[in-house]
Amino acid sequence: MGRYDFDRVIERKGTGCLKWDSGLKRKGRDDLLPLWVADMDFPLPEEVLSEIHRRVDHGIFGYQDPTPEYLEVVSKWMERHHGWSIRPEEITVTPGVVFAIALAVRAYTDPGDAVLITNPVYYPFSEVVRDNHRSLVSSDLVNEDGFYTIDFADFEQKIAENHVKLFLLCSPHNPVGRVWTRDELLKIGQICERHHVTVFADEIHEDIVYPGHRHIPFASVDSSFASFTVTGTSPSKTFNLAGLQVSNIIIQDQELRKAFRKADAAAGYSQANVLGMTAAQAVYEYGEEWYRELLTCLEGNIDFLDDFLKSRLPGVKMARPEGTYLTWLDFSGVCGEPAALEQIITDKAHLWLDPGAIFGENSALFERVNVACPRSTLERAAEQLAGAFGR
Repeated sequence: MGRYDFDRVIERKGTGCLKWDSGLKRKGRDDLLPLWVADMDFPLPEEVLSEIHRRVDHGIFGYQDPTPEYLEVVSKWMERHHGWSIRPEEITVTPGVVFAIALAVRAYTDPGDAVLITNPVYYPFSEVVRDNHRSLVSSDLVNEDGFYTIDFADFEQKIAENHVKLFLLCSPHNPVGRVWTRDELLKIGQICERHHVTVFADEIHEDIVYPGHRHIPFASVDSSFASFTVTGTSPSKTFNLAGLQVSNIIIQDQELRKAFRKADAAAGYSQANVLGMTAAQAVYEYGEEWYRELLTCLEGNIDFLDDFLKSRLPGVKMARPEGTYLTWLDFSGVCGEPAALEQIITDKAHLWLDPGAIFGENSALFERVNVACPRSTLERAAEQLAGAFGR
């Protein structure tokens, strides 16, 4: 039994949160149990909340740049957890990693240029590329019985044929849960370096990695990779701070950093969210024990869902995540039509999941399920799912 209670159910309805309060607006109904958007139903530890309360009690929330103490804490977290030595001046604070991806698209490509992704992948990648009038190219991941790999021959061919200027790397990968090995990352980097491709490494899930796997920052894999890499990090997934709008973008190359900050200024963004930076500094300073217990909770939830599916819904296959708190379920063994699957999920199971089609056109019979919730919530969702398929 740990110090923190991850089984306590806290009512989030009525707080204006996207996950629980947007059903009527987004789905036309409010009777669905939500396991979709990637935030957690766990409160922050009191040690962190007290720091936020202390800042609130001061009562003044004027403009603020990241303090030297803030930048040092972020740097120390990267060194301690990922063996990555960075300098404070290499950090740029933005309101989110997706915002930073949009800045990178504008900073390193021109309208019409090709940007590469690896479907199935976090759907804002494609939205940001298309909305900025760039050409979207995918080197689809290869699904080998639920284990996803990169087809490096296709990856390089897509880059060469389309004159790709920017690659959006998702590491750990959302939604398939891969934690890329050093060898895989090295191959990606060598290909991108060979073809002069800038890499935006979205590493927002870097801290949610399970035993037997290790997240390696892409920029640290080889001494040359930092010269063409922009790394997106944030405590928002690790500590559930998404609503406080703070991310730390690490760019070690001076010219890349200059171009990124120029795009940032052009977007009209200057000082960051005061409470976001307060919370980020606090979780990195005081959240270590909570974070360790969180990983145990999440791994337990994944074990539960894996066992449940094998015993009650063996036709539904889980790509067991090596990282992230997101599970990727293949329903092709129980349903052959995407529309029918969505109807079963919503009308019979009364669940709100993320449909696979939004992550790539070849994933229409998949669903992404967020397990970052109390076990009782996950058990309820699993029973509703089994009941919908008559199991």
